[in-house]
Amino acid sequence: MSGNYAFIGLGHLGGNLAASLLRKGFAVTVFDRDPDAVERLVALGAMAASSPAEAAGKAGNAITCLPSPKVSQAVLGGPGGLLEGLPKAGTWIEMSTNGRDEIIRLAALASAKGVETLECPVTGGVHLAAVGKITALVGGDAALYERHRPAIEAMCAKSFLMGPIGSAAVIKVITNMLAFIHLVAAGEALMLAKQGGLDLAQSYHAIVASSGNSFVHETESQLVLNGSYDIGFTMDLALKDLGFALGMGRDFGVPLDLASRVNAIFEQGKQAYGGGACSTQIVKLLEDAVGTDLRAPGFPAKLEI
Repeated sequence: MSGNYAFIGLGHLGGNLAASLLRKGFAVTVFDRDPDAVERLVALGAMAASSPAEAAGKAGNAITCLPSPKVSQAVLGGPGGLLEGLPKAGTWIEMSTNGRDEIIRLAALASAKGVETLECPVTGGVHLAAVGKITALVGGDAALYERHRPAIEAMCAKSFLMGPIGSAAVIKVITNMLAFIHLVAAGEALMLAKQGGLDLAQSYHAIVASSGNSFVHETESQLVLNGSYDIGFTMDLALKDLGFALGMGRDFGVPLDLASRVNAIFEQGKQAYGGGACSTQIVKLLEDAVGTDLRAPGFPAKLEI
């Protein structure tokens, strides 16, 4: 197993994942369009490259964490892309969120060049990625997974091999769909509590200790109550993932009434606050509609471990 990896895409999530690899002693060569993001990783011990191809050529294996399938395709197979640098029998580990058909198609492009693929989207949030406690959802060959498991486990506290390529895309989209539904529901619950005359901090803790609790309420509701909404994930990304879910619903013959309604709510959120606004600001739609905010003392501006 090679301990050398190229890491392409050093945003909120990717930067933390790459940093975890470095902390665990892996050799990491990085590339990102943002020179500041590259410098942060170089300061931790990474080597910088001028292109994905150069990074992949130096490392022999490549990891990507990118914002959309379009960007993933450009980084993989475009000019200066990974397939120009990865050797035959090298591995591409795709940690971005893709649709099932998209990752199957991209993996086929890599296979045609002799490159093996693992899909490895993660779930749990940027705050867990920052301390190596995020969860990996893996799709691909079991032997390939075992070969790269040390690197995956350096970045993630848990990993689940879901099946062949495409399997991880399905479960990742399911988990994100649930998260957005839970977020909208948590906002409605807190607004009912406020308008019902309850103390919001006490209501938050009561819900955490109840059968109505969710991971999203336990984490993201804190950012709503603080007023920062700072989750490091955007409306545009939420709509991308909800679009994947609705597409799977059509493909699999599953009516997704809740997901469809939540998608429409996020479309309203994007129109009101912009696609770059934090996804947690979806609760602000309800605050604006009712004419009051959901604030309580003692909650952090960013999630803490």
